Amino acid sequence: MTDVQLGMPQLPAPDYPAEVRARLEADAREVIARYPDSRSALLPLLHLVQSEEGHVTRTGVRFCAEMLGLTTAEVTAVATFYTMYRRGPSGDYQVGVCTNTLCAVMGGDAIFEALQRHLGVGNGETTEDGKITLEHIECNAACDYAPVVMVNWEFFDNQTVDSATRMVDDLRAGRTVEPTRGAPLCTFKETARILAGFPDPRPGAVEAGGSAGPASLVGLRLAKGEAAPGRVVSPRSADYPSDEEAPAHPSSHDAPQRTSASDPHHPSGPVAEEGE
Repeated sequence: MTDVQLGMPQLPAPDYPAEVRARLEADAREVIARYPDSRSALLPLLHLVQSEEGHVTRTGVRFCAEMLGLTTAEVTAVATFYTMYRRGPSGDYQVGVCTNTLCAVMGGDAIFEALQRHLGVGNGETTEDGKITLEHIECNAACDYAPVVMVNWEFFDNQTVDSATRMVDDLRAGRTVEPTRGAPLCTFKETARILAGFPDPRPGAVEAGGSAGPASLVGLRLAKGEAAPGRVVSPRSADYPSDEEAPAHPSSHDAPQRTSASDPHHPSGPVAEEGE
């Protein structure tokens, strides 16, 4: 018979310090006022408390529950469902490498493996300096720019092992890193506050948000009867004149990486023959 260990029940989560609580309450009331039903404000409030400590703590869960008249169990159910809410301390920069089908075969698997080795961390782990949290992401919704890496939800398109490695090194060194498209980078806490619905105060950040890139819009233009463009190239090569030879694809891998279907050391199903 298995022994059952019964520990002491967990004590209630501590509250925020008074000055932090007052500031968050003012922000929370502003968010709640945007919705006809207060519980609809739960998602942005979770981003709000995440912007305070870098992840959703038990104190943050308690705060959301008290502001919205919910139980902590109801708040926890939502916070643990969405992967954008971190459940433990994380870095200033969330580096997510897409390892879904297209990105994987175009080099995403190789990028993720290389960054794990280079940073000395595994999936979901943070570097010792607290700068980078590395994770694989199933899809960044940017398949036409594969392989794609996201940093705090900003796009870095057509990445290679070398470019992704330089990027994380620059982030750790405090050097300026510019996304391929979208707003300039900010820290994860700052990103969380923006996702909570508060304006981005940085000059020019909103204007830099941009939209879909040329490769994403080809189908729309064809559907509208517009002439097809002569060629769609990498954003890195957008200045190439149309009469010059297109540069080679910037990915370092144009063939599938080892997968459970092709690597005998990582079988995806039963290894026994049928009937055994």
